[in-house]
Amino acid sequence: MQPVVSIVIPTYQRCNRLKKALKSVLSQTYKDYEVLIVDDGSYDGTKEMVMNLNDSRISYNWQNNSGGPAKPRNEGIKTAKGEWIAFLDSDDWWLPGKLKNCLSKINDDIDLIYHDLIVERNHKTFFKGKKLKSRQLKKPILKDLLLNGNVISNSSVIVRKKLLVEAGYIDEREALIAVEDYHIWLKIAKLTDRFLHVPESLGYYLENNEGISKKDMSVPSKNAVREFQKYLNNKENLILEANLKYKKGKFEYEKKNFKKAKENLLFVIRNGRNSLKLRSLFIILMIFFR
Repeated sequence: MQPVVSIVIPTYQRCNRLKKALKSVLSQTYKDYEVLIVDDGSYDGTKEMVMNLNDSRISYNWQNNSGGPAKPRNEGIKTAKGEWIAFLDSDDWWLPGKLKNCLSKINDDIDLIYHDLIVERNHKTFFKGKKLKSRQLKKPILKDLLLNGNVISNSSVIVRKKLLVEAGYIDEREALIAVEDYHIWLKIAKLTDRFLHVPESLGYYLENNEGISKKDMSVPSKNAVREFQKYLNNKENLILEANLKYKKGKFEYEKKNFKKAKENLLFVIRNGRNSLKLRSLFIILMIFFR
């Protein structure tokens, strides 16, 4: 019999973290699943660790490194036997009731399910117990995602395989690394508005300090939304541009490029939504009084 859900886990040089992720899958109260591990070129003992688990529901596929998670995710999707695809990053892990909780809500009016996550940090921080809280997206879903950004965490998603296929799979371009998940949600939102948010924390998201504040996320984010801007009117496109300018301005501020930061944040104050206007004003004041 075919499993109801196929769990796709891309990994690269994450042997110990992947082991924790897999233990969380094997601890699920819901058992009708397969696990598709697509290893993007690891040489850290990942294969041996997976083989030692000796579970017939787990398949392991090694491929040459592709430089990002999109290609291994696509390989997993293509070989999946389940009607539903559950994504899990090898850094993250689930609570035992995650699959049962989500799959119990499946009906003909649901195409994609997502939920909240608890943030776990691998670096010291003053703040504890942060949640990666999401919300129920408003229809039209595509506009909500464009105007308010990505609120869907990859490791929380269960989605119909046929929609991933119809959307043309996950875009593997280098220009979309770090936002390839956001881009596929946008493509799926063109096909269906049947997204469901489960307002519970059903897993953990590992926040790395590797690369924090080091990458200008406005660049890949702009690449992700470019093909969908034609679905927005002029006013909405200004709001979208202000969202991107805020990311750019915040990045420049963190890099101490204060002149560029002010230029971008002033654009947000003129054209953005009130919440971003206030944040931008606060950063500008910090620049002024530094």
